[in-house]
Amino acid sequence: MTKNITLAIDEDLLDKVRVLAALKRTSVNEMVRNFLRREVEAETGLAQKAEKWSRLFGEIDEDASNRPAANDDNRRFNRSEMYEEVMGDRSLL
Repeated sequence: MTKNITLAIDEDLLDKVRVLAALKRTSVNEMVRNFLRREVEAETGLAQKAEKWSRLFGEIDEDASNRPAANDDNRRFNRSEMYEEVMGDRSLL
C-alpha cells in the first residue's frame, strides 16, 4: 500500500527536477521513490555486510583462541594487537 507524503522543496530546485524527470520520461514522484529505495537498499546492504564481517571475524577470533600460542611468552595475538602491529610497521599509526 502506498502512502502520500508532503515534501518541502525549493521552487527553483523543483523546476530543475521537473525538467530532469521529463528528460528521463518519468515523474518527480518516481524519482523520489527510486532515490529512497536505493538509499534503503544501500543501508540494508551495508548492515548485512557488516554482520557478515562481524561473524567472520568472530569465527577467526574463536579459532585463533583455540590454537596454541606461537610466540615464546605464550601470549596469543588478537585482532587489535595484530592491527596495531601491521599499522605501526607501515607507519600509519
